[in-house]
Amino acid sequence: MKDKIIKKATDMFLKLGFKSVTMDDIACEMCISKKTIYKYFSNKEMLIEEGTEVIHQKINDSMEEVIAQNHNAIAENFQMREMFKQMFQSFDHSPAYQLKKHYPEIYDKMTCTKVEDCSQMFRQNIEKGIAEGLYRKETDIEAAVKFYYTLIFSINENTMMEKDAYELEAKALEYHTRAIATPKGITELEKQLHTLNT
Repeated sequence: MKDKIIKKATDMFLKLGFKSVTMDDIACEMCISKKTIYKYFSNKEMLIEEGTEVIHQKINDSMEEVIAQNHNAIAENFQMREMFKQMFQSFDHSPAYQLKKHYPEIYDKMTCTKVEDCSQMFRQNIEKGIAEGLYRKETDIEAAVKFYYTLIFSINENTMMEKDAYELEAKALEYHTRAIATPKGITELEKQLHTLNT
């Protein structure tokens, strides 16, 4: 029952907003009593926190799936972007923006874990791209990782609408790739951008 409550609550939080969904709404939607929810979660914040951990795990699993497909480094980043689009395209408001605005402590806790995971993934992607001749071998990997996640995180936490965040992320990805790509990498980037726009 606990997992069912987390799943339903998380779906509702993402679709309707973390702030606006109440424990009553969740109980009503699930046809259970509020008392049942409180048996597992002492308050809404606890439920949101567990829900964000589930989302985080789901994102991690999906990223691992994309990496396992063994695309080249640039194609891999575009596949990641497509994966995020599939996950969040049905939401009007950016979940990260809402969480930061209404539940900053939960947001900060989630961000620490996310920064670590994303940094590792970006680092692996750059190393892979250098090995493939798509990124310049003299690239300062740590600086490139830091620049890119600073851009992505800033977009997500400061952009209210998910659609706007998605468009800005596309520009950030192009910007990041152009900054470290070899001529071969630029050719691959142009190919990915062409596919994206057709």
